[in-house]
Amino acid sequence: MSSSPFCSWPVVLLLVLLCMVARESNGASNNVKVGSISKVEDADNFHIYYGQTFKVIKNAIDGKSYLLIQNTSRMAVRTKYCTSRIKSYVIPLLNYSVDTQSSQGGIPLLGLLGSLKGITSDAVASPCVLKLLEAGEVVKFEKGAEEVSQFAAHFISDTDQLQTCNFANFFPLSEGTPLQRAEWIKFLGAFANLETKANQVYDAVKASYTCLSQMAAKRTTSFKPIVAWMEYDKNFQTILRFKQFLSPTYIYAINFVYKNLGFFFRWLMTPGGGVWCFTKEPHKLKFVEDAGGENIDKSINKITYNVSDPDDLEALHAILCTVDAVIDETLSSEPQNYTKKTFLDNINLEDNSCFAFNQSIWRYDKRVRKGTTLEDWHDGAISQPNLVLADMIEALFPTGNYTTSYFRNIAKGEGVIDISSDMCDRDASLPLAPTIPACG
Repeated sequence: MSSSPFCSWPVVLLLVLLCMVARESNGASNNVKVGSISKVEDADNFHIYYGQTFKVIKNAIDGKSYLLIQNTSRMAVRTKYCTSRIKSYVIPLLNYSVDTQSSQGGIPLLGLLGSLKGITSDAVASPCVLKLLEAGEVVKFEKGAEEVSQFAAHFISDTDQLQTCNFANFFPLSEGTPLQRAEWIKFLGAFANLETKANQVYDAVKASYTCLSQMAAKRTTSFKPIVAWMEYDKNFQTILRFKQFLSPTYIYAINFVYKNLGFFFRWLMTPGGGVWCFTKEPHKLKFVEDAGGENIDKSINKITYNVSDPDDLEALHAILCTVDAVIDETLSSEPQNYTKKTFLDNINLEDNSCFAFNQSIWRYDKRVRKGTTLEDWHDGAISQPNLVLADMIEALFPTGNYTTSYFRNIAKGEGVIDISSDMCDRDASLPLAPTIPACG
């Protein structure tokens, strides 16, 4: 008999915890009672439960229960948990820090940049975070440094690192669909008593995403456009060969290391012939389907193709002859110099005029941090998947009157947008309204 991810969690432990907390909260004044609540509707890896003066987040990523205690309750000064199963935090958080490996896309939407006080590196793609960092309002500290203990909470996505009592695992990348990932904004909202705002943002994003997918489904075309979402790498051939079997944590870590240490690895490792892989990541395949497209035939069970192997190369070219659009997610140390010619060189093809996709080769690195390889795909795109879907629909059914947010068509020579602190032209402490593209 199948069961949900949380059916295996010790129910008794949760009941005991709730009883202990309720006993501690007896006598607390009515003005500290929890008001608005967030109900997790789509995400699989966290749930939120509410008491009178506290909340409990059950986190499937690290197997812990996060006890969030209202700062005006008597329990806030009397209760502290830091065990293998329970951690406690006093909310709303006065300050917090973020491991830059974690997605930060939902933070601006909730207006929480004002209380962000620390990051583990300047490897961020948010203009306003960069502005706060330059102004000294956010400090940078080394990962694992003692400074992390000064913050009320430290949000991470790497569960394998040594964790202190204030660590909280925020990992939307663990989810399988775009909307499941976006709903993690409710996780952040619970730490700041911003459930109402988190609900509003997610509801708006979900409604927009649903409208766009329904609009795409109504398109009257004889055949759905076929999409190949693929990646090329010379240096991590073995890793890429088994990448589809790795957990999201390790996949994220591989990409992060390559982006930040790519030059070193290219110098250190002997270049090979290069390997192309077709993606098997569910949320990417879901984007294609919801945009009215079709992923390459599931009967193609070979995942990797070595371009130095003539048989592999011929098979790859044969598959590409059947597709209408390509999404090339190849990591590049110089995104601004990754062009159509780069793609053709990587597939050992001088001329792609005989291929149906010759005018539709897309990359999601349109918005990148100036002078780096850090793109907004892992931040803003996670919290606003409706914009990604709108981009995808334009890629498959071009109208010419929609400007994409994350995707650029290198087949038509589209370049990148350099992200810098100068692009933050608003009060960073105020919520950023989600962008809702036209639908209808």
